[in-house]
Amino acid sequence: MAHPILQAEDVSKTYDGFRAINALNFYLFPGELRTVIGPNGAGKSTFFDLLTGRAQPDTGSIKYADSDAAPAIDLTELNEYEIQRLGIGRKFQTPSVFAEHSVHTNLVLSLKGPRGVFASLFHRLDSTQRDRLDALLKLVRLEDKRHWKAGLLSHGEKQWLEIGMLLASEPRVLLVDEPAAGMTDEETHRTGELLLSLRGKHSIVVVEHDMTFVKQISDGGQVTVLHQGTVLCEGKFDEVQSNPQVRAVYLGRGKH
Repeated sequence: MAHPILQAEDVSKTYDGFRAINALNFYLFPGELRTVIGPNGAGKSTFFDLLTGRAQPDTGSIKYADSDAAPAIDLTELNEYEIQRLGIGRKFQTPSVFAEHSVHTNLVLSLKGPRGVFASLFHRLDSTQRDRLDALLKLVRLEDKRHWKAGLLSHGEKQWLEIGMLLASEPRVLLVDEPAAGMTDEETHRTGELLLSLRGKHSIVVVEHDMTFVKQISDGGQVTVLHQGTVLCEGKFDEVQSNPQVRAVYLGRGKH
């Protein structure tokens, strides 16, 4: 069996006396698409902060290994930028794009490499990079709007563009925070199709509240339920949905 690409063991984090994460254990395997659900305050955002170096755990270990042969790297010893360079990319809930630049330029600015903004804008792309950008535009269904200013896109299209920007940096692990928030039903379904198409090529963790969307993207995969900063249960969508503890703490309360 493959080794986890990302593993958190016995991780805890306290803020001003409030234990946001409590003895959390989590394992993500290469090519997996994992959905994480839980009520408000369950620790989902803090968990992502710990994985990306925005916060440091009080106890426990968080390790990353991009192949079975590679030694595991302790992420708690690295800062945000170093973790990002390893290949762990995060998409926040609110899309953050360069509104005055075109869709195409947003992707150029996100290409993997050490270039700054000025150098990126005036850098002549080689054929491989051009093909890569064309493929990304098609993947996020924005090829017909490549010359549009990003600020003119709909909310859903901005979300897709930001996913494209994240992919342009060639991450191994994608951490995606509530991608369906604020989307129409059609946009939500298309976003699910996009994430499912990335499964296998990337290892993905999606935090989400929309249970219809969770059912779509779980597609036989594992769903992790967080409650009070720890893993309440894990399993297939139907198993999780019918779990009495889950229904009591989350699903029974309705959509948050």
